[in-house]
Amino acid sequence: MAEGGEPPTLFDQGFTADPYPAYAWLRENAPVHRAVLPSGVAAWLVTRYADARRALADPRLSKNPGRHSAADHASGRVGIPGERGANVMTHLLNIDPPDHTRLRRLVSTAFTPRRVAEFEPRVRELSERLVDGFAGAGSADLIDEFAFPLPIYAICDLLGVPPEDQDDFRRWAGMMLHTAGKRGGVGRAVRRMRTYLGELIHRKRGELGDDLISGLIRASDHGEQLTEDEAASMAFILLFAGFETTVNLIGNGTLALLRNPAELARLRGAVAAGDEALMASAVEELLRFDGPVELATWRFASEPLTLGGQRVERGDPVLVVLAAADRDPARFAAPDALDLGRPDNPHLGYGHGIHYCLGAPLARLEARTALATLLRRLPDVRLAAEPADLRWRGGLIMRGLRSLPVAFTAEGDRASAV
Repeated sequence: MAEGGEPPTLFDQGFTADPYPAYAWLRENAPVHRAVLPSGVAAWLVTRYADARRALADPRLSKNPGRHSAADHASGRVGIPGERGANVMTHLLNIDPPDHTRLRRLVSTAFTPRRVAEFEPRVRELSERLVDGFAGAGSADLIDEFAFPLPIYAICDLLGVPPEDQDDFRRWAGMMLHTAGKRGGVGRAVRRMRTYLGELIHRKRGELGDDLISGLIRASDHGEQLTEDEAASMAFILLFAGFETTVNLIGNGTLALLRNPAELARLRGAVAAGDEALMASAVEELLRFDGPVELATWRFASEPLTLGGQRVERGDPVLVVLAAADRDPARFAAPDALDLGRPDNPHLGYGHGIHYCLGAPLARLEARTALATLLRRLPDVRLAAEPADLRWRGGLIMRGLRSLPVAFTAEGDRASAV
């Protein structure tokens, strides 16, 4: 672990490509560190596992941006750019109990173990169809052709977006994903999604189905006092948070496997043998090792408090660095090593406490299914670029690749060789 010396440079290109050495320095020397973010906002970064776990469950750290500067939120300097202007703020990432408790209870019915298990055939079908699109080519960009469209189509199905409209969602999601550093592009996509969701809610009132938006409408109609803005905001955040985390989990996880050949071979053997236990453990380790969410979403001190020995004033933003906490040697043995069978792995990849990721069961299902499909259909898949040449998307909260070029023996060629 790095000790002493000059503080590392944060948020530049080198940091984006590999933030882990800088996080190791912070954990050792400044575990709760006040940093100026690229947006110009000063925030506390929490990097040790024990501090992070406490902070994630501390009710004094509010999710309500109103605890901070309204101007910063309106300008997109904190929170999701464009959400205030699009009137989609009333969602689980921006509210505290009791409103959080009420809304989470309403939407949690979509993510019960039974409901997620029932969705597995559809995720498998989507995975197979997407691999069909490039398996004969011998090469692919696994982000653009696989990791990105899979969760978009899955969450659209869950929400109840008609098939004929799903390509629009894919285009808007692409604007959000590929223009992360340009607030205008993200803001336009958010506004378009909000307009569409409002129209869809009105349409579904006359023809309810078995989808999540219909469930939100039923709850509202049965006295749960769910407004249209709340329903649209909930649908929006499930889409926004649900697709990008899974894109990054599949992309980052596949890269980690490709860069660790022994673990890749271990998992490939498990898939061939039908060993579902190792696949489940592998997804947890990939979440810990290089997870999709680098920093937990914004929190704001509702009163003065002490965190990791530092005085945090009322209104101060606090960002829990999940990527740093999940490589803390005080909690994880050999934290910089990938061990797909890691036996003791209480990672924070999907948070902790009342704001634990609601869609985690679906994301895990998608990751397990996606990785199993790739390893079965492309048994000799390999990285088709130098790791140093890969580019990571800029952005504060999420960690993900812009592209992941791979090569493999085309399915037709493999069949003829046999």
